[in-house]
Amino acid sequence: MKQLEVQIMGQSYLLGCPEGGESSLLDAVERVDSAMCKIRDAGKVRARDRIAVLAALNLASEFSQQSAAALRASASATPGTASPGVEDAGADPRLGALIERLDSALSVDGQLL
Repeated sequence: MKQLEVQIMGQSYLLGCPEGGESSLLDAVERVDSAMCKIRDAGKVRARDRIAVLAALNLASEFSQQSAAALRASASATPGTASPGVEDAGADPRLGALIERLDSALSVDGQLL
């Protein structure tokens, strides 16, 4: 396993990375660093751990939205082959509960960036 030294919000981290996965890891580091710096620069949150949690929630929310959009696109592109309930991702009670939990957690620190 290869190790890469990266910087997130000015802090150095030594991360393990499988051979050939460097570009994927560096892309992830860039996304996390960008998300954390955006929250820090907004000036509402100063604690690094709170910034990290908010950035993680923002990225997870983006991923969830992209996954739901991909499922809807897949369901509409190949009608009849999707599993029941995939046509309307909002029909899944687990997804609805997750979105509600994210909304309540994010509302504590104010507006999402």
